[in-house]
Amino acid sequence: MRGSKPSSAVERSRPAGIRDIAEALGVSIGTVDRALHNRPRISAKTREKVLRQAAALGYQPNLAARYLSSGKERRIAVCLPREVASFFDLVRAGISDAAKTFEAGGVRLVYEPYQRLGVGENEAMKRALENDIDGLLIAPGRPDKLKPLIRAATRRGIPVVCVSTDAPDTERVAAVSVDPVTSGALVGELMGRFLRGQGRVVVVTGLLRTLDHAGKLEGFQQAIRDMWPQLEIGAVLQTHDDEAEAYDKCRKLLARHPEVSGIYVSTANSLPVMRAIDDQRLGNHISVITTDLFAALVPLIESGRIAATIHQRAWTQGRIAFQTIHRLVVEGIAPPPHVRLSPNIVMKSNVKLFLDRLGTGSAAPSHAAAPARLEGAPRPRRIS
Repeated sequence: MRGSKPSSAVERSRPAGIRDIAEALGVSIGTVDRALHNRPRISAKTREKVLRQAAALGYQPNLAARYLSSGKERRIAVCLPREVASFFDLVRAGISDAAKTFEAGGVRLVYEPYQRLGVGENEAMKRALENDIDGLLIAPGRPDKLKPLIRAATRRGIPVVCVSTDAPDTERVAAVSVDPVTSGALVGELMGRFLRGQGRVVVVTGLLRTLDHAGKLEGFQQAIRDMWPQLEIGAVLQTHDDEAEAYDKCRKLLARHPEVSGIYVSTANSLPVMRAIDDQRLGNHISVITTDLFAALVPLIESGRIAATIHQRAWTQGRIAFQTIHRLVVEGIAPPPHVRLSPNIVMKSNVKLFLDRLGTGSAAPSHAAAPARLEGAPRPRRIS
């Protein structure tokens, strides 16, 4: 017919549906439905063909309509620390932003915050499990202590997804994070170049029982051994993501060892470390590499007081973590055991590229959705 185009060249004016998949494969709508919803009476080979075709056509189920027709509410519990707020508020914002798409269909977030990694997380997870929840997002600071609770959740059919760090050797279904060993190795390579392979460096971390913190230290130490053997790691300070502890330990160490030439802060708890450096008047003598990116850090990067920071993309971690558990709870789609994001190196020369994204598109959990104990937290700004 004159003026017509082959179907492959015609832009689709509506999203692909089950009928489109069935027509493309020459199978029945019932076959496609069974494949997409993991129902019986279909071969593994046919199921795989259907899923491949669905992905190729960009099929996305109308989850809101399905929820409304079923009348079932899905409740996802979120157990994250309040501290360090500059990081975990952004993780919460990513989760909240991703969940908004499905609110009309009955998705609800249940917040059970606690003080900081390793402090109060058991109690928060127990509170979450006392609710009628369908899934659980956690940031395990002490995975050894959480193992029985993760097992209990799994036996009740409640999948557990970790975000920002992991709980290995447990029954959690997936973990979403920036690869910690890679982050630490990047810092080791950068630090050696900044210091020309000579000097003494200090690592300021949170809690080494937390996999994320231990992994960063491992990567940093390995990079120093392999590339800069003349560079000495003088101390590793565990500060438990507590501002007062970080300031006090760093100030005392620098008073004893003013010859320190580099500091790696492997958590977002970097501002008290910078205050300790300033109080000892060592700002011009120490190369500092921090972790994460938030508004208060930007002028320190622009002025050169912080040589670089490793941006862990907290908002993106939260968004992907919610999407991961949502697909599992709603669609029965099992995620890969690890979703590892690549960290970004932010320095004076490129910080403006990230600064342009500050304050665009995200918001903290609303007071209507989050419990009163989240009130007063700084409103997070997205740096994706």
